Amino acid sequence: MQNVGVPALSPDVEPQPRRGLSRRLGCALALLVFTIVLSGAFFIEGRTSFVQSKLFAKEAAQLTYHMAPGPSDSLSFPEGGPMDVRRGYTLIPEVVTKLEHQGYRITSQARMSARHLELIDRGIYPIYHEKSRAGLLLYDASDDTLYAASFPQRYYRNFESIPRLVRESLLFIENRELLNFTRPYRNPAVEWDRLGKATLDFMTGLLDPHHAQPGGSTLATQIEKFSHSPGGRTSSAREKLRQMASASLRAYMDGPDTREARKGIVLEYVNQVPLAAVPGYGEVIGLGDALWAWYGADFDRVNTLLEDPDQLDGSELAAAGLAMKQVLSLFVAQRRPSESLTGERERLVSDTDRYLRYLATAGILSPKVRDAALAQRLVFRSPASNPIPTSFVDRKAANAIRTRLLNLLDLKQLYALDRIDLIAKTTLDGDSQAGVAHIVRDLTDPDVARALGLYGENLLAPNRRDVIYSFTLYEVMPTENVLRVQVDNWNQPLDINEGTKLDLGSTAKLRTLIYYLEIITKLHGQYAGQSPSELRRQMDGQKSVLRNWALDYLSSASDTSLAATLQAAVERSYSASTGEVFFTAGGQHTFVNMEKSEDDQRYTVEQAFRASVNLVFIRLMRDLVRYTREELPGYDPAMLKDLRHPARRAYLERFAEKEGKEYLAKFYPKYQGKHGADLLRVAGDAAGRDKKRLTVVFRSVRPSALPEELERYLVDRLGTTLKPGEARTLYDTYGPDKFDLHDRGYISHLHPLELWLVTYLEEHPGASWSEVVDQSKAARVDAYKWLYTTKSLDKQNTRIQIILEDDAFKIIHQAWRRLGYPFDSLVPSYATSIGTSGDRPAALAELMGILVRDGVRVPSGRLGQLDFARGTPFETVLDPERVAGQRVLPVEIAQTVKKALEDVVQNGTARRVRGAFELADGSPLPIGGKTGTGDHRFDTFDRHGLLIESRVVNRAGTFVFFIGDRYFGTVTAYVPGARAAEYHFTSALTVQILAKLAPELLPMMEKRGFTKPEGS
Repeated sequence: MQNVGVPALSPDVEPQPRRGLSRRLGCALALLVFTIVLSGAFFIEGRTSFVQSKLFAKEAAQLTYHMAPGPSDSLSFPEGGPMDVRRGYTLIPEVVTKLEHQGYRITSQARMSARHLELIDRGIYPIYHEKSRAGLLLYDASDDTLYAASFPQRYYRNFESIPRLVRESLLFIENRELLNFTRPYRNPAVEWDRLGKATLDFMTGLLDPHHAQPGGSTLATQIEKFSHSPGGRTSSAREKLRQMASASLRAYMDGPDTREARKGIVLEYVNQVPLAAVPGYGEVIGLGDALWAWYGADFDRVNTLLEDPDQLDGSELAAAGLAMKQVLSLFVAQRRPSESLTGERERLVSDTDRYLRYLATAGILSPKVRDAALAQRLVFRSPASNPIPTSFVDRKAANAIRTRLLNLLDLKQLYALDRIDLIAKTTLDGDSQAGVAHIVRDLTDPDVARALGLYGENLLAPNRRDVIYSFTLYEVMPTENVLRVQVDNWNQPLDINEGTKLDLGSTAKLRTLIYYLEIITKLHGQYAGQSPSELRRQMDGQKSVLRNWALDYLSSASDTSLAATLQAAVERSYSASTGEVFFTAGGQHTFVNMEKSEDDQRYTVEQAFRASVNLVFIRLMRDLVRYTREELPGYDPAMLKDLRHPARRAYLERFAEKEGKEYLAKFYPKYQGKHGADLLRVAGDAAGRDKKRLTVVFRSVRPSALPEELERYLVDRLGTTLKPGEARTLYDTYGPDKFDLHDRGYISHLHPLELWLVTYLEEHPGASWSEVVDQSKAARVDAYKWLYTTKSLDKQNTRIQIILEDDAFKIIHQAWRRLGYPFDSLVPSYATSIGTSGDRPAALAELMGILVRDGVRVPSGRLGQLDFARGTPFETVLDPERVAGQRVLPVEIAQTVKKALEDVVQNGTARRVRGAFELADGSPLPIGGKTGTGDHRFDTFDRHGLLIESRVVNRAGTFVFFIGDRYFGTVTAYVPGARAAEYHFTSALTVQILAKLAPELLPMMEKRGFTKPEGS
């Protein structure tokens, strides 16, 4: 019977349920096949990296950069990886800004490709071939190396130079499959099995904090971490991916085949692995430096021993075993370098021994070498007992350049500067530098000193060897004066040319002469062109000597040009007598000449400059001060004759403040840090054993104290009882309300300001010196009330003249500063003209440069082009901008002074160098200069002004010179400390040295020429 409504099945059609099952089975089978194929593809790709090699190589090929003129508009700098910071790459933008403010400009800079910048924005590190070593490199003017501080200092130059044992030990510990060259396209940034295990360990560690979690990093990603990751750490999974991606791109920079790149990874790792820091050396980078820094091992010796240690026996085998153990310990320490190398050394030794056994089991080490290594003991180098040798003498010129760079870049330490990837061109002439350095270094050798003629009158006595010598030479160039030679034999980092204040004696006469001629020039500008009658009408006995002389000369001379006037000025004469007493620097002073035969003579300024006659320049400085005082704003000579002149009070108050501050400076150390009873005890000691004096002290310091407290104080101080009521009488009689500060000081026999200071410190314990000075202004004025009310014109005038002299020297100081004087003030004394205010050789050289350029001041250069990060995507090249010189002296002054300087050499104190510099044709070069000798003494006087002690602090002699119209410099001899008293040389010693240096300097001068370059 046929079922109704159910269609008959075709005999060749399966029922519907069987067809659906078949389709599902087919899909499952297809998915299985796809999964197997995909898994196989991933497996193959994981082993071969074929696909990714193509993709990464194609991407890496777009990550380029190139150099172009001017500042770059397509450049990204690193953020803060350890290597990027160490090499200064992160600092370049900031450094460029600082350099631009100091006269540099970018002349060329790197440009990154658009794709490079895009990937950096997405987090990839800049991709380029990184240097194995970098650091500060200084070239001289001929592009020869002057100084090199590349780090690491000990390194492998190529992969092949790394001994097999070193390579295989590293790979066994860190990255065993890296050098499997059967897979040419392998990505060295990832080892999938290690990464998978590290991931699983990490997940397990989330559940079990005690579960060990070894890293899954390859050498390639470790390099990225300790070079570019912030802080050298993997701070997150994202940072790990960043390292892997950057390492992958870096591996494929040269194409899909990574075999050479993988060799480079090993090389980069052993040269760049950070291994903590050693005191006195700093950060240790690379295996080579670590072997030396931690173990004192010779890098070349270690590599020789490890080339084939199985062929060694006896002591050589033992040495090879130690070398192997040292190398392996550093690889083991890398994961926790600071802890392992400075703290947990026993654990490090244990781990190292364990790995020695592992390496032997793996067949990397032979049992023979293993046993030799296990038998050795790791002995760490002690920085204290084995310090790093440093010769400041050999590096003096380089150190001067480095110090200049330190200031230019605003860095804090030479340590950091040396590690910056920077090539700097200097102006030094390497050959002359080396030749002069050799001579100067040997000047302390008695045989050398004798051969150079340094023994004799005004020179050295035999066996005197403690002299520090310094020499500098500059050359005039179109827009600057450039340093060609800088040498000294002081084995200290300090540069005596720029870092010391020396009493250089008569070189101050050069500055004094120039200021004198500036005044004459000013007077010439003011009066030249007026008629003789007008000029004579303006002459006045109330005016300064110099003003009246100018008026007289211009009214009577046939040639009133500035040049003629200046020549006449240097022909003015002065007495050299030592018989006069001079009021200067707040007191009465006498001076002596260098030679007693000069005392009864009279000299022109020109003659006195030639022979360095002191008393002529003392009298000349007096005239300069009086002229300058006359030019002070508001100065009225009439006030010195009228006791009621309204201008006097202001000067007297200024004197009170000035001298009062000087007294406070003497008292403050005496009471500093004291309070209460201690203050009263010290003040009481000054007052002595007198009831009235002690009462004034006590009542001033403790005005609110009761009479009973005063009585206890007096009994304690005097050691005796008082009469009944005596304490009360003293209390009432000598209260602070009864007398002003000046009178209380008089009664107590304390200076009023000492009494004020004790009172103030009682009320304000711990007050600083600046606070005391600030709060004592009214007291300082009040303490000198007697001065304002005295009827003695002379007493007041003496104090007024001290202030006027101070003001005049401030003006003189401004004039000296304009010409390069290096200090913030001058001693307000006529003795400044003979060296009391000190000077620096470098500043005198700058002054000579102004004169050689006929009055134009230009920068003194020692640095040229600065090339940061050469060969990287961050390369930035800067050059100093050429700036126009500034005229600071009229040509006529410069030429007058140069003529006087030549006279010093031809006929004066520098005759020893006359004719020392001759051209090839035998004609002598013109030489000029000024000598100066300083005997710096510390003098102690009693309260009556009598000299108690005179102690020598140092002795110095210098010669500042020019040679021809293109070269100038200084020679200095210096003896610091008490032993200076044993030396009696004058600047004749420095003149003799310059004469003997001529053969070393002439070849450079002849090569460069003697005439000023065009445009200078």
